[in-house]
Amino acid sequence: PPAGRGFGRLNVEPLLDAGIGVATFYYGDVDPDYLDGFSNGIRARYLKPGESKRAADDWGSISAWAWGMSRVEDYFETDKSVDAKRVAIHGVSRLGKTVMWAGAHDQRFAAVIASCSGEGGAALSHRDYGETIAHLTAPTRYPYQFAENYAKYGGFPDKAPMDANMLVALIAPRPLLLQTGSTDNWSDPKGEFLAAVAAGPVYKLLGKQDLGTDVWPAAKTPLFSNGLNYYMHEGGHGMVPTDWDIYLQFLKAQLHPEQ
Repeated sequence: PPAGRGFGRLNVEPLLDAGIGVATFYYGDVDPDYLDGFSNGIRARYLKPGESKRAADDWGSISAWAWGMSRVEDYFETDKSVDAKRVAIHGVSRLGKTVMWAGAHDQRFAAVIASCSGEGGAALSHRDYGETIAHLTAPTRYPYQFAENYAKYGGFPDKAPMDANMLVALIAPRPLLLQTGSTDNWSDPKGEFLAAVAAGPVYKLLGKQDLGTDVWPAAKTPLFSNGLNYYMHEGGHGMVPTDWDIYLQFLKAQLHPEQ
């Protein structure tokens, strides 16, 4: 069938032309993306004997989806047609958060592209700007996506002992591209930039480059390096068609598929 059929909004043809393979799977098959879906997902299979619901420090759906990405990588390592050492992962919004977590946990992923990951992803919680921990963990919204203990910092992000710069740093020294939107204030594109700036010393410590500036760039001004990368399109949440050009530049520079 023609390239791209069944891939939704993935613009796969330029990637294939550049020698980059594309794979995708439905994250809801791993864990449901809705309230009260716990019993229908992978996390319920890991309950301890006698337990009927998860503990306050048990994983949320985002961790489960990231776990699923690692199981895909397990398969890639068995498929001789795939270069399993040069796999980049990509996700948008809640799946942007997911690829950040997957990249931090599984060092087999060679590169990460996180699109508009925002709060709970690459945006700094301590800024208390746009979407917040309190918004994410509100009972009617997305509490299932995170450990229940995360809600303790709702309304008090300054009390949290961690922030997004640490999550960014956990991906080092592997290349990371944070792609955002200039009007996506809910996901705080500046907060993502500042998290990357704060994680820069870790990338440099490990022999890679930081963003090279602490001045927030204008929209459509990519910051590329062999470590941290940042790009903000002109517009709102998610991807626009021209983002794929940036992804392709990033992948070709980082993974050298032509070699």
